[in-house]
Amino acid sequence: MDKAILFLSSKDEILKYILDTFGNPIIQKRDEGFASMCHIILEQQVSIASAKACYVKLENHFKTISPEIISNSDDLELRNCGVSRQKIIYLKDLANKVLSKEIDFESYAIKSEEQIRKELITIKGVGNWSIEVYLMFCLQSPDIIPLGDIAIKNTLKELYNCETLEEMQSISDNWKPFRTFASYTIWHYYLTKRNKI
Repeated sequence: MDKAILFLSSKDEILKYILDTFGNPIIQKRDEGFASMCHIILEQQVSIASAKACYVKLENHFKTISPEIISNSDDLELRNCGVSRQKIIYLKDLANKVLSKEIDFESYAIKSEEQIRKELITIKGVGNWSIEVYLMFCLQSPDIIPLGDIAIKNTLKELYNCETLEEMQSISDNWKPFRTFASYTIWHYYLTKRNKI
């Protein structure tokens, strides 16, 4: 962390200001594997609190969130836990791909980021944002910037006076190879300013 702070503070005055003013961000660490990917799918396009409440209901109902349990569960059971019809499709597709060995979370320790992306993108409903969150939170990949994230985009627009994805990409290129820590710093600013921490 210290290396990333020194590097980013020297390269970007805005990130230095955030770190100096609001302190260091919390680095999220989630377990690798199926259950975490389910949680990330639940987080798509809803609040963090809403997704967590849904995930906790699943945990309480099933006790263990495994591919076998999700694949064999009744849709009504999942609906009663707060999972939308669309996300039931996504979770079951993920579960079935794990059971058929198309998705192998245990192999990710020895696979390249590109190989992991190619696997995860085959899951229904999973796009770049979900993959990047998995890479950041579960695999601790050091150089990820999820430009599809609404908080990241809005904060870049606010602080860097940029509008296009190309401009945002150009700004984030300056943060390599510590774009993940920069992303956490931006989220930290976004949440702190809105009293959500």
